[in-house]
Amino acid sequence: MATEAQKKLFYKIGEVCSLTDTQPYVLRFWESEFPQLAPRKNRTGQRLYRHRDVEMVLEIKKLLYDEGFTIAGAKKRLEAELTGRTPTPQTEAARSETPVPVSVSASPTPNSAAGDDRERSVLLEVREQLREILTLLDRGGKINY
Repeated sequence: MATEAQKKLFYKIGEVCSLTDTQPYVLRFWESEFPQLAPRKNRTGQRLYRHRDVEMVLEIKKLLYDEGFTIAGAKKRLEAELTGRTPTPQTEAARSETPVPVSVSASPTPNSAAGDDRERSVLLEVREQLREILTLLDRGGKINY
């Protein structure tokens, strides 16, 4: 792909689809979701992708399909990479849309706010409810909605 992509200055959407193994509707959707992917348009309105656009498509595809990022997580990762920031645990967690683990059993620090105590009690309540659900499922019980 690298040698073929470097031969031309601009690529039409069909050529980019062939190079990246994607569909045109996917590229158009990604253009609406990722501001970093913004191909030029010629006088007739055809999209003209540059080499860096093709590379961006490949990066988006890798994040979404290979690494399992959500659209939101991939956006955050690309923004972080473009601004030169290193990913934080929150941006890493956004990849799978799962929350960062919180230690419920840790003792509060002297500088913790009252909100931390509220959050801790909510988490303890959720944990207890999850244990009840797990007990029901282990017994083969059914949950009625």
